[in-house]
Amino acid sequence: MRIALTGGHHSSALPVITELKKLDPNLELIWFGHKHTLKGDKNPTLEYKEITTLGIPFINLHAGKVYKTFDLIRLVKVPYGFFEAIYYLVKFKPVVILSFGGYLAVPVAIAGWLFGIPCITHEQTLVVGYANKVIALFAKKILISWRESAKYFPQAKVVFAGIPLREEIFKSTSTSFNISNALPTIYITAGKTGSHKLNEIVNNSLAALLTFCNVILQCGDNSVYNDFDVLTKSYSDLSPKPQGELFLRKFVLQDEIGEAFAKSSLVVSRAGAHIMAELLALKKPAILIPIPWVSYNEQLENAKFLNAHGLGTILEEKDLSVQLFIACIRDALAKSQFFKPIDLETTQPQNSAEIIAHETLKTAHKS
Repeated sequence: MRIALTGGHHSSALPVITELKKLDPNLELIWFGHKHTLKGDKNPTLEYKEITTLGIPFINLHAGKVYKTFDLIRLVKVPYGFFEAIYYLVKFKPVVILSFGGYLAVPVAIAGWLFGIPCITHEQTLVVGYANKVIALFAKKILISWRESAKYFPQAKVVFAGIPLREEIFKSTSTSFNISNALPTIYITAGKTGSHKLNEIVNNSLAALLTFCNVILQCGDNSVYNDFDVLTKSYSDLSPKPQGELFLRKFVLQDEIGEAFAKSSLVVSRAGAHIMAELLALKKPAILIPIPWVSYNEQLENAKFLNAHGLGTILEEKDLSVQLFIACIRDALAKSQFFKPIDLETTQPQNSAEIIAHETLKTAHKS
């Protein structure tokens, strides 16, 4: 039996893949995804690296984005991605499609519907984006991460599943970030692709930041901007050497993520659904810088939710400056012990990956 997985939130998919393999070791999986993130980028995405490391065949789908897109080439990719999805679905013949949202999953879900392949979609966000609104029309089941999202979908299709979290975030097993001072440590991340905007702010703030804290930074791996090389040079050029230390990574992978969270007093991040759930689970204070251009401003809504639940200071990108960035970090570190997070149990089931895996296999067996 073969299952096709697709979508823009591969972090949610990884724990589900583990559960699927536990339930059926003979199950065959195939992934429809993006090998590269931005136009002109030659470096593979974290999604590609982690999925292929699991031995899962990776189909690099050239789907186009419609929302806020005025690039003719990207618009042409919309029908191209649809016919490409048809080709690979016919070739591999999956019995069910498990989608994790995003525009990339839209042509796969629609093509699957045309061929009678049932689709299940998992919605990570509080506010539903354009892609999952479309996918929901063709999906047999819609698995939501937050009860507040139920109002956006037909109730007969909705299953409250929660958002699957990596087990690795709860345990520190590495010794990669050997800090040799008594300063607090912050973990800065902009998700699996990094953020050039955030990397620039960190680069311009680095000398000041390292006078009062250590920084673990996940900067992404983009061949257009080469932020990793720029930040490496900036750190090595600092003179005199500051007391604080920079631990720079293109990606903080599964083997180091537990240590990064454990050693950090504060997290600075975008406000994607997955990092929001991780921060709630770990009760980590955070400064949240929402991406302003996502559909329905969903990251700002995520940040507001986290703020309302006792975690998270919101710093909007339109207000972002070196001075404000440094001031917010100083203030958040000083107040970090006063954050009062709620328990994750009040918002999330504890077996999300298991629920999603069971629903997927149940649909697969019916088909």
